[in-house]
Amino acid sequence: MFSESYERRLLQQCSPVSRKQSVLVRPEPMDRFIPCRLENNWQTSFQAIRRGTENQPAKKPRSDGSNDGAGGGRDHLAYGCLLRNELLGAQIEELRGPPTNCAEGNRAALGAVQVASAARAALAYSPPVFRFRAPVHSAEENIDPSPYSLSPVSAKSQKLLRSPRKATRKISRIPFKVLDAPELQDDFYLNLVDWSAQNVLSVGLGSCVYLWSACTSQVTRLCDLSSEGNAVTSVAWSERGHLVAVGTQKGHISVWDVAVNKEVTKLQGHIARVGALAWNGDILSSGSRDRHIRQRDTRTPPVQSSRILQGHRQEVCGLKWSPDGQSLASGGNDNKLFVWSMHSTSPVQTYSAHVAAVKAIAWSPHQHGLLASGGGTADRCIRFWNTLTSQPMQCVDTGSQVCNLAWSKHSSELVSTHGYSQNQILVWKYPSLTQVAKLTGHSYRVLYLALSPDGEAIVTGAGDETLRFWNVFSKTPSHKENKSVLSLYTALR
Repeated sequence: MFSESYERRLLQQCSPVSRKQSVLVRPEPMDRFIPCRLENNWQTSFQAIRRGTENQPAKKPRSDGSNDGAGGGRDHLAYGCLLRNELLGAQIEELRGPPTNCAEGNRAALGAVQVASAARAALAYSPPVFRFRAPVHSAEENIDPSPYSLSPVSAKSQKLLRSPRKATRKISRIPFKVLDAPELQDDFYLNLVDWSAQNVLSVGLGSCVYLWSACTSQVTRLCDLSSEGNAVTSVAWSERGHLVAVGTQKGHISVWDVAVNKEVTKLQGHIARVGALAWNGDILSSGSRDRHIRQRDTRTPPVQSSRILQGHRQEVCGLKWSPDGQSLASGGNDNKLFVWSMHSTSPVQTYSAHVAAVKAIAWSPHQHGLLASGGGTADRCIRFWNTLTSQPMQCVDTGSQVCNLAWSKHSSELVSTHGYSQNQILVWKYPSLTQVAKLTGHSYRVLYLALSPDGEAIVTGAGDETLRFWNVFSKTPSHKENKSVLSLYTALR
């Protein structure tokens, strides 16, 4: 009835020897088959996924202008590092820093998505039943030194998550205050707005100078030159904020004491309009359309002769003293940028890289000898100079006419205002020269710029006859200026 092969198999199952061998080779009891992935190479799998998605365009991060790009990019970077620690054993303990531009942010976000995709792909095959057995660690693996930790991530990832998070920087795209400024001239070569250390704004409107107090919001008229048939072409506050100099169309300069609302002195000498003014203590420098720069001590009688600096071949439209008060930078319509010394009537340095008028000039308060300058419509560039070595440093093409420059008092950032054809305000991070923010609102060239005494806000003026106030800088202090021990003007000996 039974075949010979069937009887042979039946005898083998009944024999004690075959039963013992069967027990030895029997696998562990399980209710289902679970694949073992202990030998999988996660690094190889990750690289394979990365190569497959390199040609796909990265999703553009949302940009609302409320931060400098360090918020979302840093989150993606932290998430990617956390996944690398847990899946690939990367042993990352701290973030090296947020991505510095949009491209790096996209790459970081793409890397995080790729690692997450690899993790999801690996976990997709895991059934809901687990095998409980003692983990086997190789000698090379970094075992968590605290075996009683309740954290689901490793010690390296815990240290990564505890790393300090940089505060998100927010810059509003809209001004926090707008003032009407009727008769504010649309002239590139004038400087009609300045902000004093006493928190008072001076504005030249037509033939009058008006003062606006940022504390009380009260407006007062300082002077009216209409009876003389004259017009205001420049205003500048002294460093202490109690004196304001007013340059005029006819070439003379009036110095007013705002505390008593009285003209202190009248300086003459220029034969054309005075478009640029700069204070250095009690020394007042003035640049005119007559191509000359005059320096006078306001404490001396006005009849005393002034110091004349000759070098420009066309109108002087930009003047700025260095923070140590030893160097004066001047820009003119002849496309030249000069640096003058207190001890010479000839320029000690000449820069000719700009191909348009140089009005925008700013000395860095953080790095000794660093000077920034901006060119007009045909140039559109912001250039940086090392006046200690007379060497050019960096250059960035802004795409539009550069009207003004100002450095932040607290950080290595600067703001620039522009005319043709964008009429925008840009905030830059130095030395990377990445744009932190772009502000728009003026319908004409943003010809006038002043920084608040606390260093947080700026005011801009344009030919659209408005003054707009913006919060662009933070109060976070930066590193102090590195002063050379060889400088004769930084310490008493």
